[in-house]
Amino acid sequence: MGRKWNNIKEKKASKDANTSRIYAKFGREIYVAAKQGEPDPELNQTLKFVLERAKTYSVPKHIVDRAIEKAKGGSEENYDELRYEGFGPNGSMVIVDALTNNVNRTASEVRAAFGKNGGNMGVSGSVAYMFDATAVIGIEGKSEEDVMEILMEADVDARDIIEEDDSVIVYAEPDQFHAVQEAFKGAGITDFTVAELTMLAQNDVELSEDDQAQFEKMIDAIEDLEDVQQVYHNVDLGE
Repeated sequence: MGRKWNNIKEKKASKDANTSRIYAKFGREIYVAAKQGEPDPELNQTLKFVLERAKTYSVPKHIVDRAIEKAKGGSEENYDELRYEGFGPNGSMVIVDALTNNVNRTASEVRAAFGKNGGNMGVSGSVAYMFDATAVIGIEGKSEEDVMEILMEADVDARDIIEEDDSVIVYAEPDQFHAVQEAFKGAGITDFTVAELTMLAQNDVELSEDDQAQFEKMIDAIEDLEDVQQVYHNVDLGE
């Protein structure tokens, strides 16, 4: 499972290179979460999760506050949550999650990003069955044994615990996301290197150099779309 974490790290590094884009996407996601429930993260688990993710990307406080205030102000701006599935070169599979106020525009843009870069859109369910929804939480400063003890004492289950580089990564069922975080917080750990609800491929594929270059171009085109929030795939991008 370490390779999958490498893909998450690579994605974070890529997004971190364009902070204005990632901040805008988080602003929209925070607004939607706050508008759908209470604008208080202690009363709104969805908002609390988004804010935990935002913290790992160093999203500034003013971006967070502005999005929450917009929701409190009764803005009539509404977004639909959409998921697209598709294929890239040589067996590569992609899931795209979007928040949009114009479904037709987003569908057209995502389809074009696939088609112009050697991929194609699939029907709903054509790809998702090859991925598992997974909570991924990473911390620094503890060993794998330390983390196992913390989770056992809190009676929290994990799928896997991997010590990699300077982090220990916990993979768990999505409904255990907050339980894992609370277990760490109970042990005095409040900073996370990653805090994601993601879609991990059951099996990664390796592409030739040419296919990988084309695949990465396709992923970049999809991630550049304003309405796209998350992109998941099954390609091993290596170290």
